[in-house]
Amino acid sequence: MRATIDIDDKLLDDAKKLTSIKTKKELVNFSIKELIRKKRIEHLISLFGTSPIDITLKDLEKFREDR
Repeated sequence: MRATIDIDDKLLDDAKKLTSIKTKKELVNFSIKELIRKKRIEHLISLFGTSPIDITLKDLEKFREDR
């Protein structure tokens, strides 16, 4: 889909530098995908009330040792 949008040049430049993405199209698509991913994670967390995985790396290593 083609669209004409007004994007803040400073935000666009900062995002390009942080991601090493070269084109505006790639950057916009990447940004939308990341927003969707973040919102899905937030939704899952809200269903559980806290983080779905509430263990530390140390706990995980202990579980692996017990196997």
